Amino acid sequence: MSVARVLVDGAQADTVSVADRGLSYGDGLFETIRFVHGHAPLWLRHMERLHGGCRRLGIPSVDAESCLREALAVSVGVEHAVVRITLTRGAGARGYAPPALPTPTRIVAAFDAPAMRGEIYQQGVRVRWCRTRLGLQPLLAGMKHLNRLEQVMARSEWSDASIHEGLLLDLEGRVVCATMANLFVVIDGALVTPSVDRCGVAGVARAEVLSVRPDVQVTTLSPDQLQRASEVFLCSSVRGILPVQAVGDTVYGPGPVTRAMQHHWRGLGYPMEQA
Repeated sequence: MSVARVLVDGAQADTVSVADRGLSYGDGLFETIRFVHGHAPLWLRHMERLHGGCRRLGIPSVDAESCLREALAVSVGVEHAVVRITLTRGAGARGYAPPALPTPTRIVAAFDAPAMRGEIYQQGVRVRWCRTRLGLQPLLAGMKHLNRLEQVMARSEWSDASIHEGLLLDLEGRVVCATMANLFVVIDGALVTPSVDRCGVAGVARAEVLSVRPDVQVTTLSPDQLQRASEVFLCSSVRGILPVQAVGDTVYGPGPVTRAMQHHWRGLGYPMEQA
C-alpha cells in the first residue's frame, strides 16, 4: 500500500515533532476512510465518531469541511483510496499531564486501497481465533484511539495468507470483534452484534448496519453461540461487507442477510470486487 501524499496541519510534510503526544503516549484518534472516485460514502459517520472521540478525550475537534478538502487533495488521482486522518493532542512537555491549551496535530494521508478478489465477497473469508484478548476499559471503549497494540499483537499471531482475519475475545471470554472489523452473526433468524461498551471499536460500517437494521440485537456473544450461527459476516469502512466462510473448523456460508447488506453497500457506491 503506497502513500500518495501527506499533509500535516494543512501543509505538505512527512514529519511531526518528537514531542508530539500522539507519538509519546498514543494521545489521539484516527479515522480510516474509503474514497471511491473522490467520494466517501460514510464520511458523515466518520466525522461524527471523530468529533465524539475528541469530546471524550478533551481534544479540540477539527473542522469537517477542512478535513474533507485535505482528504480530497491527498487522494486526487487515486481511483480507490484509503485516507487516514490522524489527530493528536499535539506537542507537550514531558509527562502524562495534558497541556492546558493543546494545539492538536492533524495528519491527512492517502493510500491505495487494498485489492480484494471478487470471489472473496461471494464465497467468504477464513477467520481464526486469536490468543490475544482485549482488556476492559469503558472510558476508551468504542473510540478509535491511537493505541492499537492489542490489535498489533493479535495480528502477529498468524502469517498464513489464506487466513483473512482473527477474532478477539475480551478478558471474560466474550466475543468482541475482529482485528480490523466488526462482527455480525445470524442466530435463530436474529441478527446479532457484540456490544462494544467495555472494549473494541464502534465502527462506522457497524453504525451503518445498525441504521439499516434497527432490529439488530446488540448484546454479549459467546464462542458457543457463534458456533450455532447460520451466517457470519465482517464489516469495515474500507473492505465493506465480507462473508465469513469459516472460523477455525466451523464452516458457515453466505446467507440472505449477508447478501442484503452487500446489496446495500453497492448502493452506497462501494464496488464488491474491491475493498
